[in-house]
Amino acid sequence: MKSSGPAPSATSLPRAPRDEVGARSVRYLVMMGIRVACFILMVVITPYGWYTWVFATGAIFLPYIAVVSANVGQDSRGNRREDPERALPAPPVAPAAAAAAPLVIRIEEARPASGESTDRSA
Repeated sequence: MKSSGPAPSATSLPRAPRDEVGARSVRYLVMMGIRVACFILMVVITPYGWYTWVFATGAIFLPYIAVVSANVGQDSRGNRREDPERALPAPPVAPAAAAAAPLVIRIEEARPASGESTDRSA
């Protein structure tokens, strides 16, 4: 038996799992590249100063952030459903001339003549 609900819109469907895994892998590799750069800059740049601590903090905490962000899937991000019905234009407005003279239908009951009886069951 088919479901009676409306068909899902192409704009409201989630990303394909293959595309989602690819995006998460790229995000992880970029963050780990930044981590390696932080580690190298921490060791190479001399004299050591406050920026050494910034690079060390990046080298220490970026792996955790990279793993957590790579494991978070599409489900945690809010899927914003796009409703195409709201994008449709409003129906055209009736001309002002037709609105000024509305069509009125009146139904009136005829009154019986003075000699006729009002009882019709006879």
